[in-house]
Amino acid sequence: MSVGKQKRLGILIRTIPKLGLMNVLRVAWYRVQLKIGVFQMMRSSTAIPETSFFKECTVEVGRASSIQVTQELFGWFKVTFCSPPDWGESPFYYGRRVSLELDWTESFAKLSSDIDVKEIWELSRFYWVPKLALRVASGEQGVARVLNEWLGNWIQVNPPCCGLNWACGQEASLRVISLAQAAVITEDIVTANATLLSLVRIHLERIAATIQYAIGQNNNHATSEAAALFIGGSWLVRAGRKEARHWEQEGRRLLEKLLPQLIEDDGSSVQYSVNYQRVVLDTVSMVEVWRRHIDADEFSSAWRWRVVTAARWLQAMVDPITGDAPNLGANDGAYLLSFAGTGYRDFRLSVQLAFALFVGKRAYGLDGEWNRPLSWLGVPLPKEVESPPMSRLFDQGGYVFLRRSGCMVLLRYPRFRYRPSHADALHVDLWVGGVNHLRDAGTYSYNADVRWLNYFSGTESHNTIQFDGRDQMPRVSRFLFGDWLRASHVLPLQENADGIEGGAGYRDRNGAVHSRNVFLRNDALVVRDEVAGFTQKAVLRWRLGPGEWRIEGKSVTNGEQVLTVESDVPVERFVLTNGWESRFYLQKEEVAVLEVEIRKPGTLTSSYCWRS
Repeated sequence: MSVGKQKRLGILIRTIPKLGLMNVLRVAWYRVQLKIGVFQMMRSSTAIPETSFFKECTVEVGRASSIQVTQELFGWFKVTFCSPPDWGESPFYYGRRVSLELDWTESFAKLSSDIDVKEIWELSRFYWVPKLALRVASGEQGVARVLNEWLGNWIQVNPPCCGLNWACGQEASLRVISLAQAAVITEDIVTANATLLSLVRIHLERIAATIQYAIGQNNNHATSEAAALFIGGSWLVRAGRKEARHWEQEGRRLLEKLLPQLIEDDGSSVQYSVNYQRVVLDTVSMVEVWRRHIDADEFSSAWRWRVVTAARWLQAMVDPITGDAPNLGANDGAYLLSFAGTGYRDFRLSVQLAFALFVGKRAYGLDGEWNRPLSWLGVPLPKEVESPPMSRLFDQGGYVFLRRSGCMVLLRYPRFRYRPSHADALHVDLWVGGVNHLRDAGTYSYNADVRWLNYFSGTESHNTIQFDGRDQMPRVSRFLFGDWLRASHVLPLQENADGIEGGAGYRDRNGAVHSRNVFLRNDALVVRDEVAGFTQKAVLRWRLGPGEWRIEGKSVTNGEQVLTVESDVPVERFVLTNGWESRFYLQKEEVAVLEVEIRKPGTLTSSYCWRS
């Protein structure tokens, strides 16, 4: 074995205990079952009657094919259909498709390396179902027929447990949640017909078969699948199918158990991702919406408290002017409330819905598009308004939030209880008046080639310091870093008449040391970095917002803002270069990046000033 392989194996061995032994065993056992063909024997015993899924108005006239269905995939790629799409073809690349005739257990192994599986899955998440249900509820003629035609075509092309669209239990769960959303909107819960209930049952059988694998992932897969079991199982039970009660009970039990594992006491997500926090929050919000509609027993007060902490964390992240939030951590384009049309990067609906359900207050007092969907889901809009979030230290998750005079600063520091997806220690985000001036790069794609995978999840794509051209943590595999960082110190927040400040630091396994203090004033952000312990070089990067940036001495400016960097040791390089950012999954564009390189231990002081 080569020295490099030995080193990587050692890192992996050190990392496995942090993943949790039971989780590792669950995933390993799932892979063994795949290999020996256990799931190939799984076929649904439920037959789909050849009738409509949702009620059609008897006076509807016109042809269903004349009605257009438009969907924004991953929040940005708009597609329009006049008939059911090819469920095996990528909407992003004409002619790129997969076979849907293989058993689902073989689908991943036969998937071409140039296809991102999410390209295929996006339309099969049924996000279009509640969107069409809204049109049905509004009385639009012929839309119910389109909805039924699409669902009938989908199950015909994707028979139970056959093809890539059945290969993931979470994908099946998202379809159940979408069907439930549509049933709430059209008031079809109690009156749901046998066809729709049979479709739900087939999905629950698929989810239940691999639920242990989802639990082993220790992320939003498990909460999504638990939510689907609860929603779908309780739906079937209320329809007289008492044999489904075990799914309802198991879903409830798992939701109660899993949420405290995925959400820290301070509300931080152990996935260290803004969008995955939204996914979990939307999931439990839909569970509560559904529970109220079927008049089921409440979840425990401890569970509800945990949801409230998660909602407050996301509220702290969100800019109230635009609804946008830092592009922090993994971002795969998932959005369970996309039917509402409020925009993928507007997080206010998710926060408002959760606050209305679990806090009994509005998170945002102003009227806006984020309020309308609550009425569609039967959730009253509270009159009392929650106070806006203040500066705060979320120490269990590793976040410093500074707020002052319409400005927001986020400092990310390492508190890794779960596997980090990005090497983003001490990254800084700056927001002024709703504009993200210093920004994170995002994710782009889980199936990108090595260059893009390393770039977007690596240290280079964050507003921090990179030592010796390497990531802050060594990459063990495509989705796993090793030698997780730990904060060496965290400073308490201090505020005075001039501003508010906080800070943190770390020492990596190679001995490199980085300590960062951030000070937010009314008209400027001052960041002080102390670095040491590196071998060759330390490179400070600031990823800049849109504008015509140019260098002027020790500064860069776009005419409105000025960023100045000073050093107490010689600066070897002070350049503007091009970087990349991905605000939406599968989309990327260039951004200006300031790089400042030093080769001796020292202190760098960055001042970002704007017109107050």
